[in-house]
Amino acid sequence: MTKESKIMNKVKEILPGFIVSLLIALVSMLFSNIIPKIGAATISIFLGIIVGNLFLGQKVFQSGYKFSESNLLSYSIVLLGGTLSVSKLMELGLNGILFVIIQMTITIVGALYIGKKLGFDQNFRFLMASGNAVCGSSAIAATAPVIDADDKDKGISITVVNVTGIFLMFLLPLLSGYLYNHETIQTSAMIGGTLQSVGQVVASGAMVNEGVKDLATIFKIVRVIMLVAVVFIFGHLKNKSDTERVAEEIVDTEKGKIKIPWYVIGFFITCALFSLNIITPEVSAIFKKISHNFEIIALAAIGLKVNIKDLIKQGRAVSLYGLFVGTLQVMSVMILINIFL
Repeated sequence: MTKESKIMNKVKEILPGFIVSLLIALVSMLFSNIIPKIGAATISIFLGIIVGNLFLGQKVFQSGYKFSESNLLSYSIVLLGGTLSVSKLMELGLNGILFVIIQMTITIVGALYIGKKLGFDQNFRFLMASGNAVCGSSAIAATAPVIDADDKDKGISITVVNVTGIFLMFLLPLLSGYLYNHETIQTSAMIGGTLQSVGQVVASGAMVNEGVKDLATIFKIVRVIMLVAVVFIFGHLKNKSDTERVAEEIVDTEKGKIKIPWYVIGFFITCALFSLNIITPEVSAIFKKISHNFEIIALAAIGLKVNIKDLIKQGRAVSLYGLFVGTLQVMSVMILINIFL
């Protein structure tokens, strides 16, 4: 098969799900003009959940949903960097970074302890800890090969982490409104410091307002940067006698590069270019518009991928694990916000 044929097959595979995500995003934008208080982001997610579970949840759409969620959201984050200056990033300050590190540490230690008390094996506990502390499915995928986790543990942990994140995605905007009256830094810290995936952070922040969404994304990016350290620590704990093997899993030895998600690097590059005025305000405005549109399509795909049947059928112990870890995250983030922010 030629390279062109492979590309065409990939496009055909992605197209059905992408078209559905795009149509839902367009409908959501239309409705947001009628009911602006709700916003296109919130409408897009809920409409996606309804359509995906009642009508268009078939396998033929899943590749397109996945592309729309992960790829478009990554592009959106890179473009977002071109709308934020370094001074905006500095709003986190030392307290903000300490807040993130301590929150991640509490999540990791708590997830390992809770999992042990519930009787889960070490590999599953490591996957749950990395997924909840760092960046959901991506962190689990990065951790699994280092600790030799099997596909079953990987699949269940991804499901539970995503389920926990989906519930918190809707809960945190309500909770932050009650506790902080949606004050930008505190609300952003709660959402960006707690939620499991980047998509959930963007979706939850967008339910509040644009400023919270942008700052919550920055909090989340700080957590994503910590992925390499978390994977290395777990790999070392699991394979104490084979440090070289752990390092090989985390570092691409052929290219000599650490496996940091590309969109994080892209975000900082575009942010630097904007801060240096290489990206002009006019171009930045275009970036903002495209980023917003990509984001709405991605949020539609996130909704379309939510499988309510999967949420219901999780076993009692696994469900309790997700519930306890999620509760711990929310409680600790409230305490740390009071201390640091």
